[in-house]
Amino acid sequence: MYSKTNTTTLIGLDGKLVEVESDITSGLPSFTIVGLPDSSIKESRDRVRVALINSGYRFPAGRITINLSPADLKKEGTQLDLPIAISLLGSMGVINFDYEEYIILGELSLDGRIVPIRGALAMVIAMRELGFTKFIIPDDNKDECAIISDIEIYPFDKLTDLVAFLNKEKKVKAYEIDLSKITEEKTYDYDFKDLKGQESLKRALQIAAAGNHNVLMIGAPGSGKTFSAKHLPTILPDMSFDEKVEVTKIYSIMGLLGSGHLVNERPFRAPHHTSSEVALIGGGHSVPRPGEITLAHKGVLLLDEFPEYRKNVIEALREPLENKEINVARSQASVKYPADFILIAAMNPCPCGNYGNPLKECTCSFNEIRRYLNKISSPILDRIDIHIEIKPVKYEDLKDDSKSKSSRELKEEVVRARLIQEERYRSEKISTNSELNTNQMKKYIKLSEDVEKIAKMAFNKYNFSVRSFNKIIKMSRTIADLEGSKEIESKHLLEAIRYRSLDDKYWSN
Repeated sequence: MYSKTNTTTLIGLDGKLVEVESDITSGLPSFTIVGLPDSSIKESRDRVRVALINSGYRFPAGRITINLSPADLKKEGTQLDLPIAISLLGSMGVINFDYEEYIILGELSLDGRIVPIRGALAMVIAMRELGFTKFIIPDDNKDECAIISDIEIYPFDKLTDLVAFLNKEKKVKAYEIDLSKITEEKTYDYDFKDLKGQESLKRALQIAAAGNHNVLMIGAPGSGKTFSAKHLPTILPDMSFDEKVEVTKIYSIMGLLGSGHLVNERPFRAPHHTSSEVALIGGGHSVPRPGEITLAHKGVLLLDEFPEYRKNVIEALREPLENKEINVARSQASVKYPADFILIAAMNPCPCGNYGNPLKECTCSFNEIRRYLNKISSPILDRIDIHIEIKPVKYEDLKDDSKSKSSRELKEEVVRARLIQEERYRSEKISTNSELNTNQMKKYIKLSEDVEKIAKMAFNKYNFSVRSFNKIIKMSRTIADLEGSKEIESKHLLEAIRYRSLDDKYWSN
């Protein structure tokens, strides 16, 4: 007897419709799954068989064939356990109801429980775009999937309850969630008002937050680079609902949702400097998985001890920093992951860390310093907008009780600047100054004659590349937006130039 259910498999962040067909014929007992299943799906034969028996159903003794269509698409994931079991029960005549309107997702335990899966939200969104509106999912995945309001979610934790529902022996209402209870404002343990003696750094980080600019911090050990970077999320604008859903999809796929609700706060990722290229960028042997740059999407990626990362890892950042996405190709699949993040790179000025430190003497030779700094190539430096040197904090600064702007005050200024940019670029597919391409810069950024002269002098003096020079102009626009100025003034451009003149000190030779 033939039966069919609908489910899905993930390729990157996109879900593909999979039809699970089952057929039972007479012959020697066998259980075959065809249609390019991965090892986790092949193992579902044993999980499904034992789960059916332990749930009180008689396992058929004939030849069982499960086909996963389309047959030329590689399938992976344990979410196919439940649709295979339901399709098989349909072939056995246990279920007598048309359930093809449902997308069924779930992993089975040996005692018949339906256990949670990774990537449930991404799968639901993908199938919703194909026109499906009814979903059967594990009970533990209900909160993450219920944030999509125009679909029906039916969560179950036992196979027997699901069978009773499909046979119309048990009524179950579609699950709904109150979004207002899971979109509460995030509270942080850090506040910029507690950051003493680093006003110039606070200013640079505020500019980065306002225009979505990348930052390179150079300073001696203990000067506050890492501590300062951890403050950046406290002044970033709150994510829109669409951004929250996009980030939640990524974390759902990686099994990092925790409570299973919507991700409300912007991500902050800080991988160790021993991380591999695959861990940072994404990849894998079969279907590529997201890396740290994708987990930092719409948030902050802190790379502390920047020169200590392997050379190939640092250079792999070139394309995602420029394109805000990463294309990973492997033999089994080619996927595209989003990677729109603010990079905060922190480094010492030399191996011992004290080059240029007024409080301690540097013990490194000239060649050691050159080798250390040259681990950061010019193409990478060009892609980082703000370069700032951090001096060690003095004792007097720690005892200075003068009022400093709090994170809330800085965030209000950042939000105002972002709103100005959103209004300016409402007809474009961008929302911040850092995203401007060359044609858009010509359209939206006009320099006065006096400002143009300063720009020309700086370009010739510091030998800026075209990419670096364009980033300076974009930074100037962000600084002007923070002050509510319609035009870029000389002081705005000069401040932006100051954030790139550090290259002349450290990388000129």
